[in-house]
Amino acid sequence: MSAAAWRDPNLRWLMSGSVLSLVGDQFTMIALPWLVLQVTGDALALGFVIALMSVPRAVFILLGGALVDRYSPKRVMMLSKYASVVLLGALAALTWRGQATLPVIYVLAFGIGLAQAFAMPSGTAMLPRAVPPALLPAANGMLMGLRQLSMLAGPLLAALLLALSSGPAGAGADLRALALAFAVDCLSFVLSAWTLAQVRMLPLPADGGALAHEPVLRAVGDGLAMVWRDVSLRTCFLYWGLVSLFVGGALQVALPLLASDTLRSAPAFGVLIGVHGAGTLLGMAAAPLLPKLKAVPFGALLLAGDALAGLLLMPLGAIDAAWQGGALLAPLGVIGGFLQVAIFTWIQRRVPPRMLGRAMSIFLFIFMGLAPLSAAATGWLLKYMSLATLFTACGAILVACAMLAWLWTPMRTVALEPPTGQPG
Repeated sequence: MSAAAWRDPNLRWLMSGSVLSLVGDQFTMIALPWLVLQVTGDALALGFVIALMSVPRAVFILLGGALVDRYSPKRVMMLSKYASVVLLGALAALTWRGQATLPVIYVLAFGIGLAQAFAMPSGTAMLPRAVPPALLPAANGMLMGLRQLSMLAGPLLAALLLALSSGPAGAGADLRALALAFAVDCLSFVLSAWTLAQVRMLPLPADGGALAHEPVLRAVGDGLAMVWRDVSLRTCFLYWGLVSLFVGGALQVALPLLASDTLRSAPAFGVLIGVHGAGTLLGMAAAPLLPKLKAVPFGALLLAGDALAGLLLMPLGAIDAAWQGGALLAPLGVIGGFLQVAIFTWIQRRVPPRMLGRAMSIFLFIFMGLAPLSAAATGWLLKYMSLATLFTACGAILVACAMLAWLWTPMRTVALEPPTGQPG
């Protein structure tokens, strides 16, 4: 199945553009915090810049999904790439000239976050419009695997560029190195826009035409109503919301603290993240096996995987060596990587093409909107409980959520393939 997917020209163009764009993004993720610290030396300013990128991305992603359904994912993605070229080009030029003041950085950070709010739903809705349904599991696995590789390799390439570009001349040389990093990201969007232009969209089914020009907010409401009316979608989305609220955000805070307070080593944190990333990549590589598991309902597979993940999380706070953490995080990554591909494939197959942008934007909003709230609450909770207790509680909550969903909801019977006669 992977070989058949690789022979599809649309998938090859999408993969090429995805690699270019994702690697380029890592350059900005490394360079932007350093730019803020170079300009201000203020951690509060850095937090505000990160918030200015995150908040519009979470707030406008539902609007982005509605526009994707109205104008097609390819058109919205192309426009978001052009916007990113302008924003990153301006950031690179101003940084090179030493004119990237804090207010300018604030404006450009907000613009980058806003562009991502439209790029993310268009990116997730693009694949089913570009490759045949039979290739979706393999195509999702290949694209997500490349994304994982880019998250491992991109920061190393960015660090190498900054090291080679920075000279002994002081802050000015450092700013020029950061400007080069932004320029690399800008160039990656130019090239990925060209590869996207080569993709030929598949024809929509008879009932999958574009949205009428109804008000965008009404279109967002129609998307929410569609998810709510579909019992399987509603059940799964509510379940993922609970998991994100009570587990996902907590782990964003807990893992760095585990390396800092328990292992007392920054390299140890890198080892933990690297091992988890390698496990995730392995799980995504196993995605072509998904169609062979038709005997096991998608929902049952998901709940069993989450329950096992919860059991692996519970002892993580009790480790005292990096290898122990790696032994737990590697299988966690394998489970997460495999289930991530399964979840995206299931949504892409179940939702009608004309609604897919909105459905994916709601799915992404669940994690972008709820996980930050969970992370903030975790910081407060850690004043009253130990890190070991937090990991145990997160694992127990994940197991409990999976068990309750198995016993009290129809989630365990949800199939990977949509019901006969259902669009998508």
